[in-house]
Amino acid sequence: MSAQYTLYGGELSLYTGKARAYLRYKGLDFQELPATREVYKTIIVPRVGAPIVPVLVTDDDQLVQDTTEIIDFLEARHPACPVYPQGGLQRLVALMLEFYGDEWLVIPAMHYRWSVLDEQYDFIMREFGAMNAPGASEEEQIRIGEKISAPFRGSIAHLGITKGTIDGIERAYAELLEQLDGHFAQYDYLLGSRPSIGDFGLIGPLYAHLGRDPVPRALMERTAPHVYRWVQRMNRPVPRGGEFLADDRVPDSLLPVLATMCRDHLPDALDVVARNAQWLRDNPGGKLPRVLGMHPFTTGGASGERYVHSYAQWLFQRCLDQYQSLRDEERQRADILLATVGGLEAMQTRITHRVARVPGQLELVEA
Repeated sequence: MSAQYTLYGGELSLYTGKARAYLRYKGLDFQELPATREVYKTIIVPRVGAPIVPVLVTDDDQLVQDTTEIIDFLEARHPACPVYPQGGLQRLVALMLEFYGDEWLVIPAMHYRWSVLDEQYDFIMREFGAMNAPGASEEEQIRIGEKISAPFRGSIAHLGITKGTIDGIERAYAELLEQLDGHFAQYDYLLGSRPSIGDFGLIGPLYAHLGRDPVPRALMERTAPHVYRWVQRMNRPVPRGGEFLADDRVPDSLLPVLATMCRDHLPDALDVVARNAQWLRDNPGGKLPRVLGMHPFTTGGASGERYVHSYAQWLFQRCLDQYQSLRDEERQRADILLATVGGLEAMQTRITHRVARVPGQLELVEA
């Protein structure tokens, strides 16, 4: 019998790692198939509009693209052991860390894959080739990988990865590893013994690139062994096991992680919101381009420029909506936490031009 769900992606794919870990935790009946040339040609490009992974296809041929959409689609179908905490503060923190992993940790992930390519060349090229042509010889896979990886290799400057920012990127990542290592020395997951949506946001970059590519994997194993063990737990979870911490508690050990996010990531997100709003005012009813020029950013004390990724607003809205839904004691507790980590002002943002995803296209539209 065929599986209930098919996940098209690859081991080297950041976002496939997020979806795979979720499917395993929920104990769902799924198969993972590589996104080969034929899959791109016959399934992904015709139905998504671009060669992007992962995609999830159900046994009745529903297709879902975007890992957050995939998880929400499956949560509605399989509500047991939800990955969204019921507690308002825990849910806010989980959403913030999903956003951080999905959007910001792409920077160190791509740096440690492509800036040190000479030290892991055959591995990376073979991985790209194996996803595209799993039956080919290793030599042929490397040759194919060299061809199809070229756009990724050429994209890192657009992410802000340059000679002027690399030291800052590495400082910020080392800081994050130290912070997470201290947390995972005490807890199995971010918010207890059950993985949350925040864990799934972080596992994408921390597995497929940073916990699997040879150079960053060695760095993680050496400097953050508790993080490395968390990566293994996320990939081999006890299905539907564990609980979130009682009384909506957020561990103090997460505060440094949240402070790093608020320092580096939230200023970028707020500027994306402002630039999206300007574009939507100028182009009412239009499809919001995925990239809106370049803007300044700072990470680890180094400053540069990177693409304005319009999609970031959609994930930030989820955090903002959760914060603004809190009332009374929950709001007070959230305000205390956010003030402590430097995120309170950002959460007062009033979005004048909300954005929404539309099935079958990658561009956002005004909601």
